[in-house]
Amino acid sequence: MKKDQIIGFVLIAIILVAYSLYMKPSEKEIQEAKRKQDSISLVREQTERERMLEQERQKSESPVNADQLVPEDESQDLKDERVKSKFGKFASAATGELGFTYLENDLLRLKISNKGGRVYSAQLKKYQTYDSLPLILFDGDSTVFGFDFFTRDNLAISTNNLFFASQSDDSIIVAENGSKSLSMRLFANDHSYIEYLYTITPGSYMVDFDIRMVGMGEIMARNQNFLDLKWQLYVPGQEKGKKFEDQYTGIYFKHFEDEVDYLSETSDEDSESIPTKVKWISYKQQFFSTVLIAENFFLNADLNQNKVQDNPKYLKFYQSAIGLPYGNSANENINMQFYFGPNHYTSLNKFDLDLENMIPLGWGIFGWVNRFAVIPVFNFLGSFISNYGLIILILTILIKLVLLPLTYKSYMSSAKMRVLKPQVEELTKNIPKDKAMEKQQKTMELYKKAGVNPMGGCLPMALQMPILIAMFRFFPASIELRQQSFLWATDLSSYDSIFSWTTHIPLLSDYYGNHISLFTLLMTISTIFYTRLNQNQMGDMNSQMPGMKTMMYFFPVMMLFWFNSYASGLSYYYLLANLITFGQMYLIKRFVDEKALIKQMEANKKKPVKKSNFQARLEKMQKERGKALPGKKK
Repeated sequence: MKKDQIIGFVLIAIILVAYSLYMKPSEKEIQEAKRKQDSISLVREQTERERMLEQERQKSESPVNADQLVPEDESQDLKDERVKSKFGKFASAATGELGFTYLENDLLRLKISNKGGRVYSAQLKKYQTYDSLPLILFDGDSTVFGFDFFTRDNLAISTNNLFFASQSDDSIIVAENGSKSLSMRLFANDHSYIEYLYTITPGSYMVDFDIRMVGMGEIMARNQNFLDLKWQLYVPGQEKGKKFEDQYTGIYFKHFEDEVDYLSETSDEDSESIPTKVKWISYKQQFFSTVLIAENFFLNADLNQNKVQDNPKYLKFYQSAIGLPYGNSANENINMQFYFGPNHYTSLNKFDLDLENMIPLGWGIFGWVNRFAVIPVFNFLGSFISNYGLIILILTILIKLVLLPLTYKSYMSSAKMRVLKPQVEELTKNIPKDKAMEKQQKTMELYKKAGVNPMGGCLPMALQMPILIAMFRFFPASIELRQQSFLWATDLSSYDSIFSWTTHIPLLSDYYGNHISLFTLLMTISTIFYTRLNQNQMGDMNSQMPGMKTMMYFFPVMMLFWFNSYASGLSYYYLLANLITFGQMYLIKRFVDEKALIKQMEANKKKPVKKSNFQARLEKMQKERGKALPGKKK
């Protein structure tokens, strides 16, 4: 290893150590993180216990009666008294037989439970899981949805545990020619009840959800000025690569009349307390979401998400405590909506609620490239081409054609430096190795006289980076590619596997995976060839930076590990981009006369070196300053 390389690695190590020391949290931050972790763990344990108890009760789906709430040896009068003392005017709703009503259209099938009046499960009819099962966003065994309040008798009531009465005689309600509604009522008495009204429309993933308080002014506590809505569910995995899918699964929310924010999708646990108004809260998966939307706003929200470590069925556990505005009047409505559907950018954008910002298309210029260039072209091609492998091919060709002027400029800059290489070696051969700066200055003087910009090859490549990064964000987030096959890839939104194994191999399985993605392998090989070709084109630049040459080969090898579990459509795109670039460079080389380049640069040497505007202004200022000095008073 050369001296320059050793010095470079030492400097990198020093920077890393200094950065880690600088970023080390203080003792106060450590204690606060520990307190937060302990609180989250406590809530999680409590919720898990409640979920297990709920599963046991629902497993048998047997009638629930007052006998289950009190000891068996008590009389019926005592049993009724105990239930009434616990639930007050809602005692009649404390027991019942579990039942379901189905509300559906051509896209959705909602299973509404009379216990809690909540959506027990939501099925998307036009989609399936990776293993061809019905795609269900969540199911009742993992769901809590209801609000808590106090009555005037100071009794704590949770609607999630009480039985609502369906106001429909039909067990299946289908919206075919117009909207259909289902009313679920929780009665306190004949004239006082809480109603959940679900309304579904054909051809829509949006469901109206209205809470109506009828005659509840005399039931609820006088100081009740908000309702505390609890919403919890376990998110099931829907895609082939659970680890990859988990990176795109998290809670998103929109501040009222402000921007969209989210909890970290990559951390095992995250939470946030929002003391201000919120427009909507989304339990987002990679390609699908369950969103609760306020007609006006929610007062506040406490959000929490935890990665599920010990259950292969689920990815994460979501919890929300949401403040609903309540005026404590005799009759009151709280209007909301549910969105149960795909994360399709164009469809979400039509709602004008910023729901499309749940799709991680990248920030700043990367997101702009996707929103205003890639997605419109992709949708246009998809309108008349059904094979998404061909669509990606055409999209890649179009992008490379747009970038062709930059590719040409980059090649020409590299070609000029390559043909000047013999002159550079002749000019600097007598300069000692320890005088690298002098050698660099001589080289730059020669480039300047010949009219060569050494950065001319780098700048066009840098201008292409926004598109490369935009595509990196686009493909894993595009539901259009989900379960679309091409060649050997069965799903362009997930990894393609030509060989897999079940045995856990230390390090290899942890960082590479238990499969071989052929598109990723081909993309890596093509990137190595592209790097080699670039090295030859760069000429003398690499001889002055041998460490950089090694790093350029290290990067494609790392890509083999990074992309093995990523969307195969992304690896396929990068492979195509490399192959098309090879073709472009071959054609450019065929039409570039290097002898003519040498003659042109020799002619440039005879011309006076043109100064830049900045350099000319600088020299002018120096001259004016020099003229003014003799007249300066002492």
